[in-house]
Amino acid sequence: MPSTPASGAGPAALLSVGEIAARSGLATSAVRYYEELGLIASTRTAGGQRRYHRSTLRRVATVQAGRRAGIPLVQIRADFADLPVDKAPTRRQWERLARRWKGVIAERIRQLEQLESTLDGCIGCGCLSLRRCPIYNKDDRAAALGPGARWLLGDDPSASAGSS
Repeated sequence: MPSTPASGAGPAALLSVGEIAARSGLATSAVRYYEELGLIASTRTAGGQRRYHRSTLRRVATVQAGRRAGIPLVQIRADFADLPVDKAPTRRQWERLARRWKGVIAERIRQLEQLESTLDGCIGCGCLSLRRCPIYNKDDRAAALGPGARWLLGDDPSASAGSS
């Protein structure tokens, strides 16, 4: 059975943590975690219970969309810094956010396509040439180039320290 707003029946009613969780599909602990990270904000009742503005549902949906696109919560928090917490953002504010995220998503797609094409050549290749293999990293030579699978990300194996 759907829950009803905790503070009256009108559209301006504040929602409880349980109502935000039920409407967004998140666990109540995730709603509290988002608040702890500064992604959403609440007010407190006299009894200390959290109450959220209805626009919080849009923010939570945007966080979820960002996460599905692979955008880390830290980046989402930074991108939310110029958005209002207690009301829905303006069209212009949403457009700025969308432009930033489109760039991040496009770069992620580029990296995934590069990985896909690299893996096509690696699966069952039997190349017998570990010097050319983009996933073989003898003695962790790629560590000097930074974190992650550097050669799969496009770094040149010959640029790593101690390469032969």
